[in-house]
Amino acid sequence: MMKFEDFWYVVAESRNLKPGKVLARQILGQWLAIFRDQHGMAIALEDRCVHRHSRLSCGLIKQGNLHCPYHGWIYDHRGQVIGVPAEDQQFKPRENLRTKCYPTMEQEGFIYVCLGEPIQPPFALPQYGKKGWQRIRLIHRFANNVTNCVENFIDIPHTASVHPGIFRTAQRQAIKMIVDRHQGQVKAEYYNENNNLGWWGKFLNSQGNEISHTDRFIMPNVTSVEYKFSSQRHLFITSQSVPITEQSTLVYTDVAFNYGMWNFFAIPLVWWTAKRIIAQDLKILAIQQEVIAKYGTNFNHTPADTIHIFVESIRTAIAKGEDPRQLPDKTVEVTFYV
Repeated sequence: MMKFEDFWYVVAESRNLKPGKVLARQILGQWLAIFRDQHGMAIALEDRCVHRHSRLSCGLIKQGNLHCPYHGWIYDHRGQVIGVPAEDQQFKPRENLRTKCYPTMEQEGFIYVCLGEPIQPPFALPQYGKKGWQRIRLIHRFANNVTNCVENFIDIPHTASVHPGIFRTAQRQAIKMIVDRHQGQVKAEYYNENNNLGWWGKFLNSQGNEISHTDRFIMPNVTSVEYKFSSQRHLFITSQSVPITEQSTLVYTDVAFNYGMWNFFAIPLVWWTAKRIIAQDLKILAIQQEVIAKYGTNFNHTPADTIHIFVESIRTAIAKGEDPRQLPDKTVEVTFYV
């Protein structure tokens, strides 16, 4: 039986978890206390003292152990209580005195936590650490669920309405999309795109060549958007959507780009553009969630929404405890206009 808890989710950037620091985090409604033990390993415990239910994330780290802020109970890297000040030297460890401890991983500057039994490794960020590539990383909290966030990040039709001038304008341009569902992933390849890239289109694609554009969804929460404009213009936008609650999603966005000799000078341009686009998506997704809260999710679909239908089929399967890798492979070709 597959569950959303069986996947890895980002809880922090590695650089933000300093020795002696505790971070309070939430995944799928579960409270977590994140800290480093005496060996520098990232530890994730349920954010609850088993004594009088104070929050461990408000406590202190001493010699790699976490001390509860209320009565000072001491937890080790396994979540086991190894000390009770009120009992002093008379304390004897007892198996039932422990809080839940969850698996952690560190990869590509992120700390990941899995609340269940991991079924696959975390997504590997494209071109991470590769020579010639620059990267910016942004973090935003969206007032919507993971499914709707994911669909927004790989949705072309909304860009002309939500991001006019910055990222596409309405030109009634015909775009062909070939979208595949396979093994818990969705891949969409686009054709006939060449010049509708907003105000920085001339920089990205000055020759007006056809763009190589591929969107991917990797279950249960990752999208990766790839644009290749030429041998000297290549861009990936990867978003990892972490479910905080049913209506709140924390999104870690990595933009990796290779613009050749313009790499260094492009950093502020990429950062500003990404921030502006995300700010507009934050607003429209918050509006969508308000309407969903009142009227539900009885959506109407067009052929351009095929990519979203595939994403929803995968996430619905997981919600039912099913393995979406067992869904039949499917390929659909669609033409839509932007």
